Amino acid sequence: MSSIVIPSESLKDRVFNLVPPFMIVLVLLFWAYAPKAVTGNPWTLIVTSSAITVIVLLLEFVHERHSGWRMNAQEFFTDLFYVVLSATVIAWLSKTLAEDPLLAAKTALGISTTWMAQVPWLVQVMMVIVILEFGQYWMHRLMHNSTPFWLTHAPHHHITQLNAAKGAVGNPIELFLISLSVLALFDFDMTALFAGLNTLNVIATFAHANVKSNPPIWYSYVFTTIRHHSLHHSTDYENTRCNYGNSLILLDRIFGTYREGEGVLVGQDDRRRLSIWEQTIFPFQPLIDRIRGSRGVPAEPARSPSGQDGSGTGGAAAA
Repeated sequence: MSSIVIPSESLKDRVFNLVPPFMIVLVLLFWAYAPKAVTGNPWTLIVTSSAITVIVLLLEFVHERHSGWRMNAQEFFTDLFYVVLSATVIAWLSKTLAEDPLLAAKTALGISTTWMAQVPWLVQVMMVIVILEFGQYWMHRLMHNSTPFWLTHAPHHHITQLNAAKGAVGNPIELFLISLSVLALFDFDMTALFAGLNTLNVIATFAHANVKSNPPIWYSYVFTTIRHHSLHHSTDYENTRCNYGNSLILLDRIFGTYREGEGVLVGQDDRRRLSIWEQTIFPFQPLIDRIRGSRGVPAEPARSPSGQDGSGTGGAAAA
């Protein structure tokens, strides 16, 4: 009777498996104990967020998960474009169109959450993570189950490899929608708010990264890993309808959308990589095709809500 031989992990594997939780601990220690002159500077969050992305990107070259996801110049500069777009235009739109009006409504209604200062710092961090991720989970799920929202989200599923900054790649409308939250309603300690945002940044960055890291079971039960998220990005349409949690896979376990597995081939349709321009106009492509058709100009190949050409099985609206 033959037995199944399970390959043993190397020391390098075991070390890399602990890197994500280790980086979370570093983030928490930094925001809890760094000098106020540092943590009170609004630029510090930008620096720490950028550093997290750069560190994880460098780790891709040290311990690669899949050679097919290997970074190249085209991917790097495309990712960089979207990182800058998210940190500038999208951040400004989110503040101007969502956060500022929410703060104004909070003031007008006399809503006060000064009691938040009495909540333990670590609990505040946890609240930031849960509140933000809860909203993103349902927004993400909506995007997979409603055709208009899917059209904004589909470009993100057209990426053909996963890398550290891929979480920032997508249609600008989607990037704006996924940035929305109600955090402004709570008077969090600023360091707790930033610690929560950076913690989410660590988790989501590793969940998109080409790093061979399989964190401990206690980590992967609560937090999203590359295994969970690569399955969500797989070419099989049904497998994209699971594991919606950007950072908290626990929400998928609670709401019944968790699925075990891992994807290697990622992308949609014929796995053709979309250009920045194609991603930008993607939600408007059906309207553009209709106008072209009315003028007798051949339309682009039709895409079903599932993201497949022609008469692909299923669809976001029909699901």
